[in-house]
Amino acid sequence: MKNKGIIALMMIGLALISCHDKKANGHSTLKGNELYDSYCIGCHNEHKSPFTERQWLFGGSKDEIINSIKLGRVSFGMPSFKEGLNDDQIEELADYILLLAKQKTLTTDKTASSAIHQSEVQTFKVDTVVRGLDVPWGLEFLPDGSLLISERNGDLLRYSSDKQLIKILQSPEVMAKGQGGLLDLELHPNYQQNGWIYLAYSSPNENNKNIANTAIMRARLHNDQLIDKEVIFKASPETNKRHHYGCKLEFDTEGYLYFSVGDRGNRDKNPQSLDNDCGKIHRIYDDGSIPEDNPFINVKGAKPSIYSYGHRNPQGVCMHPVTGHIWTDEHGPKGGDEINIVEPGKNYGWPIISFGINYNGTTFTNDTAKVGMEQPLHYWVPSIAPCGMTFVKGERYPQWKNDILTGSLRFEYLHRVVLEGEKVIHEEKLLEGIGRVRNVEVSPDGYIYVAIEKPGKILRLMPL
Repeated sequence: MKNKGIIALMMIGLALISCHDKKANGHSTLKGNELYDSYCIGCHNEHKSPFTERQWLFGGSKDEIINSIKLGRVSFGMPSFKEGLNDDQIEELADYILLLAKQKTLTTDKTASSAIHQSEVQTFKVDTVVRGLDVPWGLEFLPDGSLLISERNGDLLRYSSDKQLIKILQSPEVMAKGQGGLLDLELHPNYQQNGWIYLAYSSPNENNKNIANTAIMRARLHNDQLIDKEVIFKASPETNKRHHYGCKLEFDTEGYLYFSVGDRGNRDKNPQSLDNDCGKIHRIYDDGSIPEDNPFINVKGAKPSIYSYGHRNPQGVCMHPVTGHIWTDEHGPKGGDEINIVEPGKNYGWPIISFGINYNGTTFTNDTAKVGMEQPLHYWVPSIAPCGMTFVKGERYPQWKNDILTGSLRFEYLHRVVLEGEKVIHEEKLLEGIGRVRNVEVSPDGYIYVAIEKPGKILRLMPL
C-alpha cells in the first residue's frame, strides 16, 4: 500500500498543467472537476480510481495534499507547481481529489470474450489469458508454451501451459518504489541452446537501498528458479529519484542487445552528457561486453555502451521485422511523446528541443528543431503516454502486418500506427477504455498479447 501512495502522489504531480488561458484577474474560472480533467487525467485512468481506497505516503488531509502539490516531492518525480498553479487552483484541485478518494470504484469489463471488436480493417475478439496481476510489465514466451511475466513489484511469474501461475524464485532484488521495480524481459535469440533470459530492473545500491538505477541481469531458469545470475550492466549515476528508469530490451538480427535508460529525473544534466548512462539507448553484446564499433567507444570520458543520446524516457524498444532497424517510442513531458528510429551516435535533442512543455505549464525550451539534433519520426500532442511497442508480425492479422502497436497509459487504449516505409500515414485507437496498457507483444505463434495494469491481466487478441 505504501507503493500505491507513492504512485498516487507522483501521478498528481506529473499530470498537472497550468490553466493560464482560463484565468480571470489571476484566478482560475475552473472548478475542481474541470481542473482535474484538464490537468490530472494524463497520468490517471479515466475512471479516476487511483484515489479510491488509498493510503497517502505524505498524508491525505487537504492541507497535506495542497502542500505536496505546491512544494512537490522531487525524489518521487513530482515537481513543485507553485509557479504554474495559483493558490485557488490548488485548493479547488485538492478538494476534488478528496471527493474522488471517497468514491467507490466502478469498473466494467470491456474484454468479454464474446464481444466482437471491429477495427478499421481487422475483426477480432479478446481473450483474457491471465488474471489476478497488479502491474505486469515484461512478457516473454518460452518454448514449452508457458509465459513469463514480470510484475513491477518484483515478482517473476510463469504462467504454465496448464494454466498455473507459478512464482519464480531467486529473482533480482529491486527497488519497487515510484516507477521502479522489475521491468522488461527478453530471451536470447538462441535461447533453446543457451537458456539465457535477460531482466531489466531498478537495482538498489548495496549500501543504501534508497538509491538505485537501471540494471540488466541475465540468468537461466531451472525448476522455477533463476540460476547462473549475472549482472551485465548497471547504469550510473545512482540517485534517490524514483522515475524515468526506461527500460525496454531488444535483440537485433546480429545478436546485439539494445535497451533504454531514462533520464532519471535529471533533465538538464543527464541526457546531453556522455559521461553518464541516463537518457540514452545502449548497445552491448549478450554478455555485457562492448561492441568495438559503438559510436563513443573512443571518446574520452564517454560511457562506451551508449548508442544514441538525448532521450527522455523510452519505454518502447523494438526491431522492424523487415529492415532490422531499432525503433523506440518515448515519453515526452506535457506533449511531445515521440517515435524515433535509433541511429548510432545521433542526438535526439532532449531537453534542448521538444514539442512539449513542463507539467506545471511553464516552458523549458522554445526550440523544436536544432542543427545536429534529430527530429522525431512522429510525435504526439497531447501526450498519449506510450508504453510497450511492437511490430505486428506473421500472417494472423494480414491487414495490420508491419504496423506498430503501442499502449496508451494516459488514454487507456491500444494504439495502432500505420506506416508507409518510414513515414506514419495513419493512426487508429483500439479497445478504448480497456485500462492502462503497459505492454504489447507478439507471441511466436503470431498472436498479439496485451498487458493491462491495476487490475493486472494479460489479454490475447484473436483474429476472426
